[in-house]
Amino acid sequence: MQQLLHRGAAMMQHREEALGASWDDLKLFLACAKYKSFRNAAEELGLTSTTLMRRIDRLEESIGCKLFLRDQSGLTLSDEGTAMIADVTHMERHAFNVFRRASRSSNDTSGTVRVAVTEGPGNFWILPRLIDFQKTYRKITVDLRCAMEQADVARLESDIAIQLEPPTNPDLIVAKLGRLHIYPFVSKEYKKLYGLPATLADLQDHRIIKQNAPQVDDSAYARVLGLKSLEGIVGIKTNSSVGVLYAVERGAGIGFLPTVSIALGAPLVAVDLGVSHHADLWLTYHREFRASERHKIVVDWLKKIFDPRTYPCFRDEFIHPDALVPMMTAAREGFGLTGYVATTPT
Repeated sequence: MQQLLHRGAAMMQHREEALGASWDDLKLFLACAKYKSFRNAAEELGLTSTTLMRRIDRLEESIGCKLFLRDQSGLTLSDEGTAMIADVTHMERHAFNVFRRASRSSNDTSGTVRVAVTEGPGNFWILPRLIDFQKTYRKITVDLRCAMEQADVARLESDIAIQLEPPTNPDLIVAKLGRLHIYPFVSKEYKKLYGLPATLADLQDHRIIKQNAPQVDDSAYARVLGLKSLEGIVGIKTNSSVGVLYAVERGAGIGFLPTVSIALGAPLVAVDLGVSHHADLWLTYHREFRASERHKIVVDWLKKIFDPRTYPCFRDEFIHPDALVPMMTAAREGFGLTGYVATTPT
């Protein structure tokens, strides 16, 4: 009997320790499972690797099992960790829903709406139009994040996201905004100095400005150009699409930019090599925000300013950049690139 009492007391103590496991530690568990490395997860979380490992050790001790198999290659979920990941993800999902409901509890047209978008469309398409939007909706603050890293709407990294791949989370509403057509360009000065490649084989005598960033298909350059490798022809690599535009205008080489670039007034020359690429733009937001008036206003506005019926540059069918120029006169006059630092380098 005494042995049974001791065993029962031990089980009760273990249960209390497990229930006392910090939600913050469970979030760290999710991060480690996602990044498969203490170092990478710690960098993302703003912690030291030592602190993160200590807190995972504490979590494992409190629940009484190992969550990860650790070796030099990184972290692998144990059988117990694999069984636990779905439950903790479910907990996180409901926690985010609580904050989302609080965010939309005020049903008027005031408050902040966070919008995440890739750099080019954010800086050169949304931002100029956002100034007029703000004049109309004075009580709505649009927090615009322009970055190539994809924001996870489901995990509250943003309220609304415009991204290059559609999410698969069933809690999210997804709508295709339009299509970005990508084409090679050089500056007028570059053309004057070096001429233009007439064939893909001529690229060996030129330099390419290559963008390396999340949401950018790293293999697309060679695949679109029909080359096995870009070795020897890449002059500059950058993670910034604004940097690509700037480098092209400064005559650094051939850069791949949206066809709308010259239609909006960028002083560039299209390079006709018989190749083009495209990337679809996907608008996504959580279903909870359907009941928020300010979020609906921003969603409707974004759909309007990317409407392919109004702006031919976003149509599914490819239109040569030179042909876009007369079709985009109104957009160029109202929201052209004239005056941007990147388009008027000093």
